[in-house]
Amino acid sequence: MMDLRQHLGAIDIYLLDQVLRGRIKPGMMILDAGCGGGRNLRYFLREGYEVFAADAEPGAIDSLRSLAADLAPGLPETNLRAEAVEAMSFPEGSVDVVISSAVLHFARDDDHFRAMLDGCWRVLRPGGLFFCRLASTIGMEGRFRSIRGRWSAVPDGSERYLVDQEFLLEEAARLGSHPADPLKTTVVQDLRCMTTWVLWKV
Repeated sequence: MMDLRQHLGAIDIYLLDQVLRGRIKPGMMILDAGCGGGRNLRYFLREGYEVFAADAEPGAIDSLRSLAADLAPGLPETNLRAEAVEAMSFPEGSVDVVISSAVLHFARDDDHFRAMLDGCWRVLRPGGLFFCRLASTIGMEGRFRSIRGRWSAVPDGSERYLVDQEFLLEEAARLGSHPADPLKTTVVQDLRCMTTWVLWKV
């Protein structure tokens, strides 16, 4: 019997949902923008997707390169780049799917958020899918203390750049996108909120 944990890794369950629904298919080019050590990429590497990734931390890219050497030894090292999301050097309109998982809530302010979002959007081809998970205030409005602008203290003890529904809808409209799903938010026992934001690039 196949060990699902070994096969899937620690992939975000909401990202896996996009695979199970047929929106992310073999043969697609996948970019993980802010990939960390690659927890969302194990499945795609194993299944032969053409994977690209960027992270500002060189150590994260080193870890991902080690993982890729085991699971997808033919993957070019240049597909995995140590660079900030807002400054990714991948060509415009070059990938089918962009993953942004637990990244945008580290934006310093509104301008930085938009720079990272626009960096993701630039590399996505028309008709492509943008998958994002990020912290928000949705479902726990009034429970967060603003430190500066949207950068806020979260009841779980962390600090994050927190978006709300209105802001995400405004940004989706600014991009000229089409919603792939309605906004979906998980409230974690009055500690934090994580919103899934999935858009098609028109």
